[in-house]
Amino acid sequence: MRGMIRSQNISLPFMKMHGLGNDFVVIDARTRDVELSESQIKAIAHRHCGVGFDQLAVISSDRHDGHLTFYNADGSTSAACGNATRCIARHIMDETGRTSLRLTTDRGTLMARDAGDGLTSVNMGQPQLDWQDVPLAREMDTLELPIDGAPTATGMGNPHCTFFVKDAETVDLARFGAEHEHHPLYPERTNVQVAHVVGPDHIRMRVWERGVGITMASGSSSCATAVAAARRGLTGHKVRIDLDGGTLWINWAEDGVWMTGPSMHVFSGAFTHSFLESA
Repeated sequence: MRGMIRSQNISLPFMKMHGLGNDFVVIDARTRDVELSESQIKAIAHRHCGVGFDQLAVISSDRHDGHLTFYNADGSTSAACGNATRCIARHIMDETGRTSLRLTTDRGTLMARDAGDGLTSVNMGQPQLDWQDVPLAREMDTLELPIDGAPTATGMGNPHCTFFVKDAETVDLARFGAEHEHHPLYPERTNVQVAHVVGPDHIRMRVWERGVGITMASGSSSCATAVAAARRGLTGHKVRIDLDGGTLWINWAEDGVWMTGPSMHVFSGAFTHSFLESA
């Protein structure tokens, strides 16, 4: 996807945001043409020579309140990013004074609303539970995969593999996540979660994101873990999930999986033309 800002003398504005330490660079393309190459995305993702992010999100105009496109730190795309969606929804609510929004993504149309006390809720849609929708490489029961540890597969617009373990804190996630991200059962790679149940409606979870690595939080991973726990009878459909960066509240309701949590707009800046040209 090759391109750049149209004028050679104009910098490219961006916002740095995070949801529980899951951090994003957000580019608003609603009023200007923005196209970034894979090499430019990787340059922006570099935490020493760029800005650094877990995901980059581009907001573009559509017939609703905005369309969101997501990129991982390795330049690959993702159809869904729950925490980034929540951060951007809060930004647009603050910008417009509205308390509810309709945002579109490659995952589909997502509803967002102000949950009060600085929290934002996003409906991430219904989970994908059939093997071909996750997707997996061949037909099988997604509740317990034929992988050591019998993890659960869930699609949330991106693929997930959730392991329920005795103690998520003791897992060598750097090794474990990298090993399972590329498991042959997942043709598009997978996000990997390790989780243990603290109580009937309380989960501790850590996450390895495909194309990124260990992250402090992940909204879609939290949704997938909550769905997996409910399907396995470990919890109810409404749970608290404690991540390395803080807490999200997930509610698998009749109309979809609602995710609620805080967000932060850290700063705004602009990429220089010379930086983008050098990538």
